[in-house]
Amino acid sequence: MTSISDETHERITDLCAQGDSAAGDGDFEQALKHFKAALALIPEPTRDHQQNTWVRAAIGDMYFQLERFEDCREHFREAVHSPGGLGNPFIHLRLGQCALELGDEARAADELARAYMGGGEELFEGDDAKYLEFIQSRLKPPQDA
Repeated sequence: MTSISDETHERITDLCAQGDSAAGDGDFEQALKHFKAALALIPEPTRDHQQNTWVRAAIGDMYFQLERFEDCREHFREAVHSPGGLGNPFIHLRLGQCALELGDEARAADELARAYMGGGEELFEGDDAKYLEFIQSRLKPPQDA
């Protein structure tokens, strides 16, 4: 596994801070430019680096905000296969939300259950209530049982 130099790590961090600032201002397109510039600095294979996890999640989150769900899913799929990605409630949240938006309810239920079990209801705050309602309806036992 290759490592990332301190200088490159600092540059990635700086670009992500600029992306976070743009996202905070609601300029998701500008934020994407910063996050993509950060991604370009991560050496191949990118999945070997922890930076890939959070940079991909940031890119995916911007695509989610822009309602570009296929692009969002692509980046979160990369994030979940990077160090610390599997089991990260936020990554599973976005994967589940994308799956639901793209019509894959089975995948949505799986991913949103992981998010809910790992992060609780608080994780869903700030997003459309339909995601929390969807997973809560799936996690309840059948009334006939």
